[in-house]
Amino acid sequence: MGKATAGQAIRSTVERPKALIVIGTSSGGLAALRAIAAGLSPKLPAAICVIQHIGDHASHLPSLLDSAGPLRVVEAKDGDPLEAGVIYVAPPSHHLVVESEHLHLTRGPRENFARPAIDPLFRSAAEHFGSRAIGVVLTGQLNDGTAGLYEIKRRGGIAIVQDPLDAEYPSMPQSAADHVAIDHRVAAVNMPSLLEALVTKITRSSPSVSSRAQEMEMGSQLPHERPIAFTCPECGGSLRRSELGKIVKFDCHIGHSMTAEVMAAGQFAEMEKGLEASLRRMNERIELCRQMAEQAHAIGDEHQTRNWKTAMLQTEERAKVVSQLLQESWLQPQEGGIWNRTGI
Repeated sequence: MGKATAGQAIRSTVERPKALIVIGTSSGGLAALRAIAAGLSPKLPAAICVIQHIGDHASHLPSLLDSAGPLRVVEAKDGDPLEAGVIYVAPPSHHLVVESEHLHLTRGPRENFARPAIDPLFRSAAEHFGSRAIGVVLTGQLNDGTAGLYEIKRRGGIAIVQDPLDAEYPSMPQSAADHVAIDHRVAAVNMPSLLEALVTKITRSSPSVSSRAQEMEMGSQLPHERPIAFTCPECGGSLRRSELGKIVKFDCHIGHSMTAEVMAAGQFAEMEKGLEASLRRMNERIELCRQMAEQAHAIGDEHQTRNWKTAMLQTEERAKVVSQLLQESWLQPQEGGIWNRTGI
């Protein structure tokens, strides 16, 4: 029987995965990924998510993997339900994470200089699949995937690396092996049979997903919402906080010094400049989209005309939000506990 079609993938009876396999790779990853895809069973009761460092560049990885083996391979889309027997590939310039049994795409901050990055996917697999997660780090440079694989292992999942001797670029699997209690170290060609056996074992044992209490315990699973340090409004360097009686003071390493009130005023001025710069760039984007829409209309390309107009309207709506922030007044702390309202 051939691969499922896109229409079949949207059917109401999607087969939920018994396990989740997450694979991360970088340089030299195509050959390793194709070797894995070629050897997997078409009836694999697990879903597979793949990250390869591709940055902002267009990728043919889904079609290259789809042609390599029996499993259907698709580029991941935000909100897609995870389906057993499907390989999901992260699209360019987006992190891919799992939420419950769905996929989520985000343009969050780069991690380890990469987006898509491996660690966000691995962390989310550890959080939502616990001992049903299998993490695999393949060939690549530096060490993206090490921290994420650590979390999978810590949550009871299975940690696998490509044998560094088999990897075209051994740095990533070697880093993971050096810092994580690895369960298996194998060549890429032997990976499919290992994954099949592990998924079968997970399916038979029906392990439970990690509890919410365990999830809350893992402090490193999500990006920090609070800043871990203040930066100097003058130079951008790190600030050291000190207290002189009731006076709170901040000093940077090249000598800039300010009280908390002055610091707040400096932060405000930097925020103002940042918002103004954002609004300027949005206005320029609006004008570019307008000009390109007019050009596309002039040559009769209505599809591109609609695309450029849609991008223009989206930017206009978001520019209104930034413009509103610039027009509103903001509370400003002053010495003596008096607060002033200041418009940006």
